[in-house]
Formats: sequence, structure tokens, C-alpha cells
Amino acid sequence: MSRRRRRPATTLAGLLVLALSAFLVPPMSVAGTAAAGTSRAAAVPLAELTVVSEQVAFGLQRPIAITGLPDGRMLIAEKNGTVRAYHPDTGLAAEPVLDLTARIDTSDNERGLLGITPAPNFARTGILYVAYTSLPAGALTLARVPLGAPDRVQVLLTQEHAEYGNHNGGQVAFGREGYLYWSLGDGGHANDPFKSGQNLGTLLGKIVRIDVNRACGAKPYCVPADNPFVRTRGARPEIWVYGLRNPWRFSIDQVDNSLWIGDVGQGLIEEINHIRPSQRGANLGWSCREGTPVFDQEQCRPGVRYTDPVFEYPHFMTESCSVTGGVVYRGSATPEARGTYIASDYCSTLAFAVRPKPTGGYESATIGNFPTQPTAIDADVHGELYVLSDLPGFLSRVRFERVQPASGGGVANR
Repeated sequence: MSRRRRRPATTLAGLLVLALSAFLVPPMSVAGTAAAGTSRAAAVPLAELTVVSEQVAFGLQRPIAITGLPDGRMLIAEKNGTVRAYHPDTGLAAEPVLDLTARIDTSDNERGLLGITPAPNFARTGILYVAYTSLPAGALTLARVPLGAPDRVQVLLTQEHAEYGNHNGGQVAFGREGYLYWSLGDGGHANDPFKSGQNLGTLLGKIVRIDVNRACGAKPYCVPADNPFVRTRGARPEIWVYGLRNPWRFSIDQVDNSLWIGDVGQGLIEEINHIRPSQRGANLGWSCREGTPVFDQEQCRPGVRYTDPVFEYPHFMTESCSVTGGVVYRGSATPEARGTYIASDYCSTLAFAVRPKPTGGYESATIGNFPTQPTAIDADVHGELYVLSDLPGFLSRVRFERVQPASGGGVANR
């Protein structure tokens, strides 16, 4: 126990400051409080962590995306266009809270309702932002809709995508600054058929960033002035980063507003990219490169700077097939895991942990397995993780456990 000195002259003043602070300082969210309370917990080596999953709901129809609400519920998007609600106290609600099936093109395995996220002011407005492939021809569509009012959908932005049904992207997320980010695939099929990845004149193969709180001219959104290609001739000003193949799952770490992007490879490499705000405009390489190896030399341009993935793993001749991007853990149940990014693979179900090192670079490790066919990993309002399983239709709660590191370590550095 530390010794305390008595300072009578300052005691009353200190109490007065504390009392005033309670009124002047805005309250933190539960997740924010947890973050502040555990920020000093020492991180343990990744090899000493493992993920454990507990099934908490079943009966979902091809669940594809999940997001947390301020009231503790989790909203789950089903690929056919319905949105279901789960609460840990009451379980999975029997009826959908939103039905967009009349708008959704599900004609291909990868088409459907793909992404959902609540507006930052959801508690007051009930507005949900959604990404889907729309009838009749699979156009990639970003829209907003009040929960429970499908007839009030407002389309914000579209991108034609009729030729092929795959590589639709579809993640939506708000950054800490209040702007909306949306990912789009390269146009589908294979080999980047439209050479979209390196083409700044199309939204295909990009993550875009827009201000949905204002309208500019005929558009129901504005382009932030600090977007990297606002003044680039021939470029779409909405683009934030480019050179992507199918970034169907990305997330934004609210601590530093950085993007963690899972980009699905063609057949050689699966990759995770970490893009900080200062790296806006980053070129992630596709289809010059697949991960770090060169894929199509004709798409490589002299003098262009490509941003390497912070983690990549082999696809060819392995059980892996498609990276499922995840989130940075910011919960309080396992303080030692805070700041660790967690992702998986749809086929192998391996749980990948990636963490920036204080001295620069990244460390990574495989820390177990998720349930079969993980399609989305996200956090509830408290920062605790959940994972969806596609065809089984499961929702599972995820927690971390400490383990003895295996002989040899198993941690990679980059």
C-alpha cells in the first residue's frame, strides 16, 4: 500500500475539481469505459492466447454480416435480404426486424445483402446503412433505411456489376470522424477482367469514403475535402484506397481510425492490410500483385508505390480458400488481448491474430479455430466478439483463454 501525505490546503480544492468534472466531462460509452479501464493491461505474447467459441443461436439463413447496437442487440444480415436481431438476454428474435428481399438480387452465391451498420446516431434515428446487390442486374448498392421501414430505403451510391456475380465486396462501417466507408470488389470472374484494381476511374476494387450527413448538389452525400483523389483528373473522388480484389470484410479500429482489410486472393495468397489515416490513397497492389508476389506484370507501373499487407498466408495447396477479415479486440473480458486484430478463413476456419509491435512492424500467430464457415467477426457494444457460420446458420460468442505456448513459439514477425 502506498503512503499518503496529508495536504489540507489543497484537499477541498481537489474535491471541488472532481465534483465539477463529473458535470463537465461527457459520459463515455460502456465500450469506451472498458477501453479506458484496461488500456494499461500488459499484452501477452500471441502464442499464449487461444480463441474459444460458444454457440448462442442457430436457425439463421446464410448469415453474412453482423453489427452491434447501443442497446446490446446484435443485428445479423441474412444473404436473402432479411435482418435478424439477437440479444444475449432474450436470444434470437423469431421475426426479422427488417426485410429487404424485394430489392435484393441473390442470383449468384456471392450476391445478396452483404453489409449492415448502424448510423452513429442510431439510438435517436434508428437508421441503418446497408450494402447489397440490387435487382435486376446485381448493381452494387449503398443505401440507408430506418429499421423496420423497408419502404423508406434511400439509395446513396451504386456501381454497375452485371457481367459477373462474384467479387462484390459489401462491408460498410463508420469511421471515428463520422464518415461512411464501403468496400467494392473488382468486378468478378478472375484475373481482374476489367483491370479495375489499378483504375481510379471506377469504384470497382476500392474502398470509398463519403459524408452521408450532408447532400451536395444532386448527390445525397458529399465527398470529404481530404479524400486523396479529390483533385486527381479522371479519378472518382469517393475513393479512399485502391488496388483491391474482393475486400468483402474490413473494419475500422475506433481507437486510431485505421482500416483493417481482409482482401481475398485469387489462388495463391490471402492478405490482411492495415491502413492508417495518414496512408489515405494507398495502392494495395491488385492486380499487379497478389499479396506481395507479382500477379500480372502488365498491371505493374514504374514508379508506383505499393503498400504491402501486414499479414499474408498461402491459399494454394492448403485448406484455406478465402480470408474473412475481422476486428481489433477492444473488450474488457480479456485485457491482455486488447489491441489484437482477429481474422479467419472461410474454409480452414483458422483464427489469425495480428498485432502492431511497439517498435514497428507486426507480430502474428494462429490461435485456434472458429466454427465452420466463418463469414463475419464483429463486436457488441461492450467490445466482445461474435462470429457467424454460413450454411450451418450459427451465431457464436467468442472469448480468449490463456494457454501455454507451444514448443517453438509459433509467432511470426513482419
